[in-house]
Amino acid sequence: MSQGRMVQIEQDILGKNNEYASHNRSYFQEKGIFTLNLVSSPGSGKTTLLTRSIEDLKARHRVSVIEGDQQTANDAERIRETGVKALQINTGKGCHLDAHMVGHAVESLNPEEKSLLFIENVGNLVCPAAFDLGEAHKVAILSVTEGEDKPLKYPDMFHAADLIILNKTDLLPYLDFDVEKCIEYAKRVNPDIEVLQLSARSGEGMQAWYQWIESRMSA
Repeated sequence: MSQGRMVQIEQDILGKNNEYASHNRSYFQEKGIFTLNLVSSPGSGKTTLLTRSIEDLKARHRVSVIEGDQQTANDAERIRETGVKALQINTGKGCHLDAHMVGHAVESLNPEEKSLLFIENVGNLVCPAAFDLGEAHKVAILSVTEGEDKPLKYPDMFHAADLIILNKTDLLPYLDFDVEKCIEYAKRVNPDIEVLQLSARSGEGMQAWYQWIESRMSA
């Protein structure tokens, strides 16, 4: 297949995805469903962050979750244990969720109006960057157990995100992770990106995350 043909196929796929994303976004706005797309590499602590967030927020907000993984329903089962609705999407060999999948999931999940919807994407810092799901914001979760140069290695993802969560900060005393350098690299890729530092396990910094959510919901 020629390079030109491959580019055309990619453009067609992304164009169709953007149509579905636009439809999803209109639906979310009409129903007042504030939607966050959580993206990260595997092992960043995304699901732990999500379950703790749900436990702390569910008294104030109606919450539901769409879970994306290549296989298993393990994460969706963990989410349901918090008492909120969760729907699992298994992508098989696919490395990301797309807007069409999310649209079908929303039909089945039926999130309540004026609610909070988390989409936990497949663990991958490459493919999900290109696929708009109709979310209000992409939130990139980066564990301090990873390299601080991740924003430079995966610039498309950090350029697409509105917020970086530096997770597992309770481990910083035991690591050589350079927080300031990581933030510098992220700002080099995306000057407007915001950064929060927290530990989903210890709870340190979680209130700032909740305040960020509340402020964006009210806006």
